[in-house]
Amino acid sequence: MNDTHRIGRFYDSLDSVAYGGDYNPEQWGPEVHAEDTELMRKAGVNLATVGIFSWAKAEPAPGAYDFGWLDTHLDRLADAGVRVCLATMTASPPAWLARLHPETLPVMEDGTRLYPGSRQHWCPSSPVFRDHATRLVEQLAGRYADHPALALWHIGNEYGCHISRHCHCEVSTAAFRAWLRERYGTVDALNEAWCTDFWAQRYGDFDEIHTPRSAPSFRNPAQQLDYRRFSSDELLACYLAEKQVLERLTPAVPVTTNFVPVARTLDLFRWAPHLDVVSYDSYPDPHDADSAHGTAFSYDVMRGLKGGQPWLLMEQAPSAVNWRRRNGRKPDGRMRLDSWQAVAHGADSVLFFQWRQSRGGAEKFHSAMVPHGGPDTRIFREVGALGAELAALPELFGSRPERADAALLLEWPSWWALELDAHPSSDVTLLDTALAHHRPLYDASVACDIVPADGDFSPYRLLVVPNLYSVSSATAERITDYVAAGGTLVMSYFSGITDEYDRVHLGGYPAPFRELLGLRIEEFDPLPEGVTLPLGDAGTGSLWSEDIVLEGAEPILALGDGRPAVTRHTYGDGTAWYLGTRPDPATLRTLMDRIRTEASVAPTEADLPEGVQVRTRITTDGRRLRIGLDWRDGSVSVTEQE
Repeated sequence: MNDTHRIGRFYDSLDSVAYGGDYNPEQWGPEVHAEDTELMRKAGVNLATVGIFSWAKAEPAPGAYDFGWLDTHLDRLADAGVRVCLATMTASPPAWLARLHPETLPVMEDGTRLYPGSRQHWCPSSPVFRDHATRLVEQLAGRYADHPALALWHIGNEYGCHISRHCHCEVSTAAFRAWLRERYGTVDALNEAWCTDFWAQRYGDFDEIHTPRSAPSFRNPAQQLDYRRFSSDELLACYLAEKQVLERLTPAVPVTTNFVPVARTLDLFRWAPHLDVVSYDSYPDPHDADSAHGTAFSYDVMRGLKGGQPWLLMEQAPSAVNWRRRNGRKPDGRMRLDSWQAVAHGADSVLFFQWRQSRGGAEKFHSAMVPHGGPDTRIFREVGALGAELAALPELFGSRPERADAALLLEWPSWWALELDAHPSSDVTLLDTALAHHRPLYDASVACDIVPADGDFSPYRLLVVPNLYSVSSATAERITDYVAAGGTLVMSYFSGITDEYDRVHLGGYPAPFRELLGLRIEEFDPLPEGVTLPLGDAGTGSLWSEDIVLEGAEPILALGDGRPAVTRHTYGDGTAWYLGTRPDPATLRTLMDRIRTEASVAPTEADLPEGVQVRTRITTDGRRLRIGLDWRDGSVSVTEQE
């Protein structure tokens, strides 16, 4: 059964936007369980995520499974009309696994071994861990395949959240070598790709290669880049091992896993095809006045992972979290506004961590739908009001976000390569640049999709490419063809510098894009910290500058010393813009407004005041639902457009 049919089952199981959150009944007794059922009804909960951290309770000793407690809770939820997103429980192994198999524990690059007492204390390459994990999943799938509450499988939890750079134990080292053999075939091919004649790093055998552990100086950049690819792939292999069991035993039930806030850790475009529906955990900081934009960007990424398919907001906080230096509460109405922002950007669920606030443990001060103070609290009243509001708009569930005319390219391997050491400037970071380029579109209420390097650019009038440092010849050709066919490109500095192995493209920077951009860069000239240069009549450029030699491009803005900094070049039927510095926000907004206007990319709605965002979702019967978010006063409106 394909993923389209599986996800259809999920939508058939609910009649409105999925609402609820992580439910951990094992932390409480029967008297609380009875109250939970009644409070879920009052709050409008129709979906609960169950069992995320329940492995130790479900398998208290090796092979001794105990699911009686879970039977009781799933039956109770089913009777209450609450569907279940059932976790595979493998995010945090029981202590006995580490005691019996210490080789399953992860090792840091300096040789430090990590131990139980927290969570995610497992080596992703460990066959012992994978074997025990898949045995548990077999038991779960076999037992609950036909349970009336089961709507969705939740595999693992927040992959890469803590083991972000995989593991450096001997098991991982052997797995890395096997991965390299598969990628390169011969050690000679690896030596060529890694440029190992530099610093006498040449290898005579794959067994001479280690993970990039602590070293006296700069480590081989291609080795680090491949290790990043390997780390993402190994975590994906853990996910797939569990998914294969679920597909065999419950082929009709869709599967997902929850991604953490957008970071370098996982190549999400490589993961996305293996999820029936994308899930995401969102935790904007209420103390950060600018958090709405970063959150919107992340939501655009989630929507883009499966080509515009709606996604699931798997976790958010009703109010404060517990892991920042200062954990501010969400003021009145902020939780509602945050929730509607997710729906506006394509979410088909509003779920929280967690249902009931824990009495003990590391997250006891993380807010929950039912706080320590119980239901007679501001938080629970807001939770109930939002549940009723979402339930009153069933047509939102399953509606698709309207496709955008603008897209921003995001490429994880290039991101990894960009932020390696020994570069012209360590201050050039991909997420910072991507947010700066996304911001003018967001502020103008222009919808923007996030697309991969191998995605389809043709539906878009505008393609924004921030810091595409590492690019294959094939990707460079696709971007060039897009412009030649009539597209408009905005490319930022330090793009097109190396290939997919982090080897410099020869022929003058940026060699694969020189003809397209109509320019050549002789030297990079990163600016000192805090220094800006005049840009145009009133703007400034910061962070970066370079010596641009025009080869057909038209200079649009120059630095104060006369060097071209922003250029425009007609190529084929399209236009390629290049930014050789970081314009200040106002200048970049003016520039992007001009570019998108020339490219016929319009806001979702004209003449919106600053601070108001509008997004459109299209229902299954073709109606257009306008969702307006006013960040000035926190109000939300949902109306049907003619």
